[in-house]
Amino acid sequence: MSNHAAENSSQLPAYITGAVPNPASNRAPWYKNTAPTYAGIFLWFVFWQDAVLANSKGGGLAQGVGVALLGLVIAALICHFLFYLVPGMLGLKTGLPLYIVGTSTFGATGGFILPGFLMGLLQFGWLGVNAYFSSLLLAPTLGVKPEILMVIWGVLAAFVGLKGIQYVAKVATYLPLIPVAVLLIMFFKTIGGLGGFDATALADHHSAIAGYANPAMSTVDIFTGGVLGFLAVYVVGFFATAGAAGVDFGTNSRDKKDVSMGGLIGIALAIVLTAGISTLIVAGVHGH
Repeated sequence: MSNHAAENSSQLPAYITGAVPNPASNRAPWYKNTAPTYAGIFLWFVFWQDAVLANSKGGGLAQGVGVALLGLVIAALICHFLFYLVPGMLGLKTGLPLYIVGTSTFGATGGFILPGFLMGLLQFGWLGVNAYFSSLLLAPTLGVKPEILMVIWGVLAAFVGLKGIQYVAKVATYLPLIPVAVLLIMFFKTIGGLGGFDATALADHHSAIAGYANPAMSTVDIFTGGVLGFLAVYVVGFFATAGAAGVDFGTNSRDKKDVSMGGLIGIALAIVLTAGISTLIVAGVHGH
């Protein structure tokens, strides 16, 4: 039996047989790695600018601010408990990265493709989405074509990445302060309109912009369960792949508390705060 196991082991790729667990000496508290890194994902304006999606039916605000905030809380808990906690614990216990842990489920070949290759390919997707939306946001202000900015963003991001993770960490430490400032400034500018917000008026407003000829189309007809489901799909869909990367975050955690607190603060609380403030801003704007 031992000879058979040794023979199978010799057939495994070197990156699997040579994998070494991250030692305890290299691990750190949740507030130094997991929480701030995950929080930075939800501070990205592409997430919170569309968290409410105030469309012709009222979107996340179709049943008012309270239901919208409740939906965000439920979605945040789903992300933490169902999409992050188990991968995080796997990383903690094994000390091994996702592409190694994945081989226990998919085998050596399957693990190379999923999650190895696909998660690597995903990084190009994140880079492309970052460049696209950032360029659309800045182009009108700078008076430059979005396509030009997309190329510049892509080259700069690739350059920083090639320079090494230490440079990425330096950039990631300070850049999140920009969306924090933007959210807070907009919140304090619009908070006075919260008392006058009306979900029906919001739906009518967006229906008029869309040019619906049928007045019935402007009514708020998204029921409470639909709003909660809509917000869960949006938030979980945005987070799912980052949740799988929880294995890698877990390898940097010292114990179960680090894994849990990193998710509760960096994921659940960050979702509620960023998307919640965005929700209040939209409600405040339409309540003036």
